[in-house]
Amino acid sequence: MKYLYTLPPVFIGVSMVLVQSQVAVALSQQQVESIGKEITVRIVDTQDPTVSGSGVLIKHSGNTYTVLTAYHVMKDGGKYEIMTPDTQTNQVKSVKRLPDVDLAVVEFSSSKDYKLAKIGNSDKATSSTSVYVAGFPGRTAAISNPQLFFNKGQVQANGAAQRDGYNILYDNDTLSGMSGGAVLNEQGEVVAIHGRVDEQEIGEKSQSKIITGLGTTIYSALRQMLAVGVDVGVRPPDVVATGLKADDFFIKANDKYDQKDYKGAIADLTEAIRLNPNYADAYYNRGVVRSDLGDHKGAIADYNQALKINPNLAQAYYNRGVARYELGDHKGAIADYNQALKINPNLAQAYYNRGVARYELGDHKGAIADYNQALKINPYYADAYSNRGVARSELGDHKGAIADYNQALKINPYYAKAYYNRGVARSELGDHKGAIADYNQALKINPYYAKAYYNRGVARSELGDHKGAITDYNLALKIDPNYAQAYGRRGIVRVETGDKQGGIADLQKAAELFKQQGNTELYQTILELIKKLQQ
Repeated sequence: MKYLYTLPPVFIGVSMVLVQSQVAVALSQQQVESIGKEITVRIVDTQDPTVSGSGVLIKHSGNTYTVLTAYHVMKDGGKYEIMTPDTQTNQVKSVKRLPDVDLAVVEFSSSKDYKLAKIGNSDKATSSTSVYVAGFPGRTAAISNPQLFFNKGQVQANGAAQRDGYNILYDNDTLSGMSGGAVLNEQGEVVAIHGRVDEQEIGEKSQSKIITGLGTTIYSALRQMLAVGVDVGVRPPDVVATGLKADDFFIKANDKYDQKDYKGAIADLTEAIRLNPNYADAYYNRGVVRSDLGDHKGAIADYNQALKINPNLAQAYYNRGVARYELGDHKGAIADYNQALKINPNLAQAYYNRGVARYELGDHKGAIADYNQALKINPYYADAYSNRGVARSELGDHKGAIADYNQALKINPYYAKAYYNRGVARSELGDHKGAIADYNQALKINPYYAKAYYNRGVARSELGDHKGAITDYNLALKIDPNYAQAYGRRGIVRVETGDKQGGIADLQKAAELFKQQGNTELYQTILELIKKLQQ
């Protein structure tokens, strides 16, 4: 979720003009998408085709076309080509970075006639305004022939520029490779250039973070272009200095959040709310930050306020569900995920997290049903495969569980937990050698995986390798000195290998830890075993 060449200081024969209509008529989503396809190009590094971005056709002079894109799309020393809407490839002639912003203008030559972007009034792209983002996702194992990705969302804030010149935020879903693509209004006009998205990792019990698209408004881009002599025939309005507004504090907060200055982010969001008490996104984001700081009750209060203002904010229901889960209210969490899914039935994370909550309540079949739904929406959801495997194992379907772990590992070959879980399932089926192989893989990825050492010790013990088992229990205890099960297992193995005194010492330590942890059943079991050994 970079190069420097020179461009002529003046462009002649500009073919793009700004037409201000008296009445702005919204087009259908299909019409805007059609425009997006006509003006968006794909930029590919010919030396490494996996490196790609998007761009917007903004000018045509003679046989020369000018593309506006994100600066980070073009790396130092790269050789790039432009793929136009008719799938023709053209070598990049020159690249010029715009100062202080994540923008660059790029030239290529073609005798063909391509449509150019119309420039919209980016000052009118204010909070809650609908916008569309168009761009080409990068090539991945799942996407071998990228097609234009087009998604609708809403502006969250439009204000003063922050790092890399980003000054507009929106909630559209985007993919890697779309950097430099167009952000269009409902009239099909370009109001911003997409820069990047705050990438978040959705995992077990994960809240939906501040998933925000970051872009540069087209007026800001035009001002930067004019400053370096790049004129596309459209003059942005003069900037009038005013005091900071709510949107400015919202954008500042997002920048501070990226830098992990959570307290600073809360302060800026609080100021945004003071200036605009009906700023639902600001309440929502403050809730996210509070959750990150462990203040789940405060987060819930903020999500409540966001939902009072905007009852259709699916992410607020979703995140409130996460906060409730963290506080142990699994039923309340499920109720919130239900609400989120009523608003957005394609929210795969909500199905996933509802599955986690159902699993915690012992409803393994319900959890599997939710993971199934998540995988229908996102067939590459490795966590959903892994968790479905856990639920299947709980129901005794260890073969089905292994099949799920295999799928998770196809998607993510570095998924230590999936190797670990597959090892557990193989042990359940009596394949201790296969289990050890999986624990080995998990430990290559995560050498501090105490449970993997512990379970590898159990498997080695089952195969009669008591020394190897003790070594693994030692390693597990080095990582987690309060690992009661590891003390217990090591104690049993020591007794079995003739070290009765050392075994009893380990069992006594295990009993002490189980008592501290409130596990009275295992505490009593260990005490009875110690008594028998001491007789």
